Amino acid sequence: MTDHGASAAAEERTPLGLAQRGFCGRIEAIAVAADSTVPASEIEQRLIELGFVEGARVEILHEGPIGRDPIAVRVNDTTIALRRREAMAILVV
Repeated sequence: MTDHGASAAAEERTPLGLAQRGFCGRIEAIAVAADSTVPASEIEQRLIELGFVEGARVEILHEGPIGRDPIAVRVNDTTIALRRREAMAILVV
């Protein structure tokens, strides 16, 4: 017997970088891909220092005019501009 509830919850997680303007959700985890020129631990630490922590509320307020980049994100009560490639490390539900 499998736990369908746990697998369904895992499937709902999506990178914030794929979300559209108006998206509202909650941060589930930070998962930095190793394909960056900057060490994953450094990117993760920067995001945490900006307030992107598990459980925080997030909302995409605005998208840039060229390639929808950067995005303006409200994290709890703070508004931050973020590149979409950095937002890909933030998993939300």
